[in-house]
Amino acid sequence: MQELSTNQFFSLEAYLHREIFEGSSFVWDALCRLAAYLEEQELGKIEVDVPASAYLINPELISIGKGTVIEPGAYIEGPAIIGPNNQIRHGAYIRGNVITGESCIIGHSTEIKHSILLNRAHAAHFNYVGDSILGNDVNLGAGVKLANFRLDHKDVFVLLQGQKISTGLKKMGAIIGDGAQLGCNAVTNPGTLIGPKAFCYPCVNIKGIVPSRAIYKETI
Repeated sequence: MQELSTNQFFSLEAYLHREIFEGSSFVWDALCRLAAYLEEQELGKIEVDVPASAYLINPELISIGKGTVIEPGAYIEGPAIIGPNNQIRHGAYIRGNVITGESCIIGHSTEIKHSILLNRAHAAHFNYVGDSILGNDVNLGAGVKLANFRLDHKDVFVLLQGQKISTGLKKMGAIIGDGAQLGCNAVTNPGTLIGPKAFCYPCVNIKGIVPSRAIYKETI
């Protein structure tokens, strides 16, 4: 469906790992390919100094680009590709199967797993990012959580115009389009899709599909 295709959410022209999105029927297909894509890469190229008090687990499966700052107390588990000019701040927790683009921020007490960040995506303060894709220039306010697992443990579905579309995934968080902004302490339900340049108010429970440039105000 055109409404759920990759190009409806992201510009990939400047993204080094755009190959992972090629041939996708649905925007979330890249998450299904993430582990296999990382297995195909030549990992272990760490181009920055890493403080002794940072934790690199399976460093042979971790690549870190030039200009990236790894602060003391950060935790990175491979496989992972951390792009150039990132900030991985004290207390960041990267749990594996993660790719970041250029100039991303993963901040204090942010946990991220099995996710893709495009260029300049920021998850800077107390965020949970699980099985999700953050587009170019996305910003998550402090305390934003992207829930990825249904309480009934069933497959995650996407709701489009009243029709349930199965993703075939037990875990899927949010797909957040280029330039979208989420206010502090907002929470997304599993299978939430947010269009480019949408604004979501603080402390809201976000679900379904949020159109491009929409302002989402629904309260918890």
